[in-house]
Amino acid sequence: MSAAAPLELVVMARWPAPGRCKSRLAAGIGAGRAAAIQGRLIQHTLATARLSRRRLGCRLVLAVQGLGPRACRRWGAELGCDVAVPQGGGGLGTRLQRQLQRALAAGAGRVVLIGSDLPTLESADLEAAFAGLGPSGLVLGPAGDGGYWLIGLDHSRPALLAGIPWGSGAVLECTLAVARRLELSPVLLAVRHDLDRAADLRPWR
Repeated sequence: MSAAAPLELVVMARWPAPGRCKSRLAAGIGAGRAAAIQGRLIQHTLATARLSRRRLGCRLVLAVQGLGPRACRRWGAELGCDVAVPQGGGGLGTRLQRQLQRALAAGAGRVVLIGSDLPTLESADLEAAFAGLGPSGLVLGPAGDGGYWLIGLDHSRPALLAGIPWGSGAVLECTLAVARRLELSPVLLAVRHDLDRAADLRPWR
């Protein structure tokens, strides 16, 4: 893979409407507060992503759930993204694979996909992900709950995203098992903690 291959950073985000996002967090603090927190997390994620875009020259894409195409594009423009696209239907694996295939078909050589639930996300995390993709072809950001907060790929590998028990504590373990079968040696980034439940707010109070 050439060092000059185009880079694409995809932020997966749900429109922060009360009752339509952060259901586990809302169960503890209420739908309105949960939506407000989700909105702040998205703002932080995009501010961090824009900084990495300036440093790396990557294309910044917002992949949206919960809005129609026109509103999706408007939100992406407000957040300073190069383009905004719908995530489409299906489970998380299907939606991640769809965004990866779209990016690769558009000419990207390395693609990093992240969520919008990380209050401690730094631009250095994103830059390390793209750097790690050069030699390995697969980068994962382990999450404290047993999942992952980032995946980076330079080729379409549907097996990595199929049959994974999304939402469980075995997501990373299962993904690493598939990677071994595919003879991939992933680069693992620092462990980060998603903000998904009321208990996750304690360090920020």
